Formats: sequence, C-alpha cells, structure tokens
Amino acid sequence: MNPVSVPAHFDGERILLDEPVELEPDARLIVTILPKDNDERNSWLRLSATRLANAYDGEGDEYALDSIKELNPEYEGS
Repeated sequence: MNPVSVPAHFDGERILLDEPVELEPDARLIVTILPKDNDERNSWLRLSATRLANAYDGEGDEYALDSIKELNPEYEGS
C-alpha cells in the first residue's frame, strides 16, 4: 500500500479516522498531533488567500491574437 494521509480526531478515548480506509492487520501508522489553534498558520493562510485573490481577480490578462503561436480549436471563449 502506498502512503496516504487521512484526517482523524481524538474523541477522548480513541483516535478515529474521519474517512474510511482499508487497513491491513499490523499496518504501520504515523500519528501527528496538530495544535488545536495555530494563530501564525492562520495568519499565513489569510495572507496567501489575499495575495491569490489579488493575483487572480477575475480580470484575465488580455493577449493580442497575433501573440498566440498555436490556436486551441476547442476554445469556446469570445
């Protein structure tokens, strides 16, 4: 089996996988305990989201048709 990451949580008694996964008996696992709240990580995520929104604001770059080297015959845009 290839390595796979699966979200999970601790219910106070057991670690429960949040998605169904078939495991073989004696399957080797790595458990990483994540902090409940990580302010620094959340700040970076907000900054990244803001920068991505600024970069991809829905106003696509306009290119002159003569700058296109190969036309896409399946393109349905205007």
